Amino acid sequence: MAEGHIDTTLTDRAIVFAVKAHGGTERRGKGFPYIVHPMEAMAIVATLTSDQELLAAAALHDTVEDTSVTLEDIRKEFGDRVAGLVDAESDVEVEGESDEQSWHYRKQVAMNRLASASQDVKMVAMGDKLSNMRAIARDYEVQGDALWDLFHIRDRRSHEWHYRGLAEALRSLEGTFAYEEFSELIEKVFGK
Repeated sequence: MAEGHIDTTLTDRAIVFAVKAHGGTERRGKGFPYIVHPMEAMAIVATLTSDQELLAAAALHDTVEDTSVTLEDIRKEFGDRVAGLVDAESDVEVEGESDEQSWHYRKQVAMNRLASASQDVKMVAMGDKLSNMRAIARDYEVQGDALWDLFHIRDRRSHEWHYRGLAEALRSLEGTFAYEEFSELIEKVFGK
């Protein structure tokens, strides 16, 4: 391979796969294609690592949770490591409860899992969480507290609890541009 070139075959395949999986879907109430979010998450992960499997996992992180793609599909296409990273980013299901009823429980489980996760899992999660926090900060600037009415959970304090908990769980990434931006946006939206 020529100098300055890297093998992006896996990442390229993951992008195409994610584009197809999320095809025709809109990011909830945003008016733009869903794929913008996984691509932003991948761009954030690229500031933390050049590991192609982590970049692929960032591109694919919502496919199992939000499309008809299964973890087995990911494993078959991209291998065990990428599948494991995507699985770590997927919400736990709670039988017999609505998303609203199980929200706090699911978020707490996710934060606990993240706190004890590998740096690889944390980097992929940072891509997702920072992308989400950027969107919240942009929308909050325009809409103020009316923003929370767009969520299943409308209580601002619940979102603050969640994002501060994520920042704590991801603290091992402190000192990276991504973590510092994440922390700054949390303070901007939720205050000191």
